[in-house]
Amino acid sequence: MRTFVSRFRIGLRVKRTRRGVIVSQPAFIKTVGALVIAAVAPLSAQWLKYRDPTVPRTKDGTPNLSAPAPRTVDGKPDLSGVWTHELTTADEWKRLIGPAYDQAVKTDIPGMEIARVHKYAFNILSDLKPEDSPMRPETTALVARRLSEPPLAACSTGQQLATIGFPIAGLLAEPIKIVQAPRLTLVLYEVGGVHRQIYTDGRTLPREYDLPAFLGYSVGRWERDTFVVETSGFNDKTRFDLAGHPHSDQLRVVERFQRRDFGHLDLEMTFDDPKFYTKPFTVRIPHTLLADDDIFEMFDENEKDCAHMGRK
Repeated sequence: MRTFVSRFRIGLRVKRTRRGVIVSQPAFIKTVGALVIAAVAPLSAQWLKYRDPTVPRTKDGTPNLSAPAPRTVDGKPDLSGVWTHELTTADEWKRLIGPAYDQAVKTDIPGMEIARVHKYAFNILSDLKPEDSPMRPETTALVARRLSEPPLAACSTGQQLATIGFPIAGLLAEPIKIVQAPRLTLVLYEVGGVHRQIYTDGRTLPREYDLPAFLGYSVGRWERDTFVVETSGFNDKTRFDLAGHPHSDQLRVVERFQRRDFGHLDLEMTFDDPKFYTKPFTVRIPHTLLADDDIFEMFDENEKDCAHMGRK
C-alpha cells in the first residue's frame, strides 16, 4: 500500500502581523487540509530491492554511498538514480508546529509518515523569521485566508494535482527518480506519477508561453560538475507548499544539482516571483540515493477517504 497526500492534516495557529503570517502551534488540531489517496501497488509487480550490479558495495554487500560519483561518457557527473530528500528532525518539526507533531505521529499512516515529509513541504519559508519574509502584503493576506479556509474538497486526482506542483511533489514522503541522457534529463515524481523534462540540447527558454504549465518548462546546462536548471512558463494553479504560499505565472526557478559522491546529491533551488515576493529566496535540500530501489506507480484505485471528507 502506498499513499498520496495532497494536503496535510496538521494543527496550526495562524497569526497575521504587519510583517507576515506566523504559522505556529495549534489551538487544537485544526485542519489545514487533509486528503489521502491510497494506491494499491502489488510488491511482486515492482522492481523492489533489485541488486543493481553497477552499485559499488562494501565488503558486507551494502551500497557504498561514499564511493566516487559515477560519470557519463563525456565526463559529467551522472545524476541518475532514485533519490530521497533529507529528513526533518523531530525537534525541528516541534519548533514549527509544536504539539501538533506528536499528534501527527500518533495518527501516522504507513507511507506518508510526517517524519518522511520535508519541512519545506509544510512551509517553504520555514527558515525565515517573520521580519525577514519576502512576502508582499497581498501575499500575506492570501496565505492567511487559505489557512483559515476548510480543507479542499477535491477528491479526483486531477483536482489534487492542482495543489501538488513544483517543488512540493519532491518534498513529500515519496522519492524521485532522475534519468540523465545526453540531450534530455527526466525527473520522475512518484507523487501523482508526474514528470519534468529538462532539455540539454542547446535550446533556450521562450520569452512568451502559449500554454503555461503546472511544472513549467526547463532547460539545463553544466557549470563544471554542477547541473544548472532554469525553469519558467508556470501557470498559477499550484502552490509552493501545504501552507498555501502562492506563486504566479511570473515565477522563475533556478536549480543547482551537484552529486558530491555516489550516494549524496545536493540540490539548491532559488525562486523568483516578483508578483508575490519582494526578492528571490533559496532553499537547500540534500538528497540520499536509494540504491537497489525504485519509484512506484500511483493510482487512486483503493481510495476510501473522500466519502468521509468534511464530516465531523
